[in-house]
Amino acid sequence: MAPAIHLAPGGQLVALATSDMVKAEDFVGIAPDLRVHDSYDALLADPDIDAVYIPLPNHLHVEWATKAAEAGKHVLCEKPIALEAGDIDELIALRDRTGLLIAEAYMIVHHPQWIKARELFREGVLGQIRRVSGVFSYNNTDPSNIRNRRNIGGGGLRDIGVYIFGATRFVSGEEPELILSSRIDWDGDVDTTAHLTAQFPSFHYTGMVSMRLAPFQEMVFHGDNGLMRLSAPFNAGSYGEARIDLSGADQSSQVWRFTADNQYLRQVEAFNAAVTQGADFACPLEFSRGTQAMMDMVFDAER
Repeated sequence: MAPAIHLAPGGQLVALATSDMVKAEDFVGIAPDLRVHDSYDALLADPDIDAVYIPLPNHLHVEWATKAAEAGKHVLCEKPIALEAGDIDELIALRDRTGLLIAEAYMIVHHPQWIKARELFREGVLGQIRRVSGVFSYNNTDPSNIRNRRNIGGGGLRDIGVYIFGATRFVSGEEPELILSSRIDWDGDVDTTAHLTAQFPSFHYTGMVSMRLAPFQEMVFHGDNGLMRLSAPFNAGSYGEARIDLSGADQSSQVWRFTADNQYLRQVEAFNAAVTQGADFACPLEFSRGTQAMMDMVFDAER
């Protein structure tokens, strides 16, 4: 994100907060004039800063997003911006009270692959949608990694489930009605793999996320008139080429390829435009709340 913040039009990377000066060295290499504060509070007190990006462990997101907004800073916070939907309600109230932009860094909604997918879906090329499925996996068994530490908001669902849940909602415009079935595999108190089926108004959703399988990503939207498959839908490059394959019921096919597109740069540029020009931001807190509400439904179903 730091290179994207530095390069995106409409803003510049001017400061960093860290207690470890060694960590700061890489960032100074990106922005040589970078100011380094030794605490988060010191950075928030810096009058030259208009907005902050918060990449802290998940359990700290709401706390520091709140502190930043109360200090008069616009906020772009790493996902998930909260661990419960109710916490996002508080951020919405804070946003409305202060007039500041508070948003989640859900970068895929800025990527042309997903913008095109939603366009195709809403044009009706798939016909009546009946099925949506998604898979996102990687293999990380490091017990010290924040993703494997439940006490700071780790776990596979919160790390990558948000991508599939949010993408399903972003394209379809629908909200889940019911969790039909779920199976979560646990490593101690950390959810490592989750299988899920859910009922939406127009379709069934099936999905799997895992932190214990070989890397893979795919989303499929299936209707009575066509099937749309998204390859490498969340981390193009690391997971292959971002593309959309559209197959029609008449055996027709079309392919769209999206090469060398920086969704992080697009995200920061959109955030800057929202702050400086009042442009709409593609991932408002209300959208983030819907994704977190689905996450809450999954955990509630497991209890």
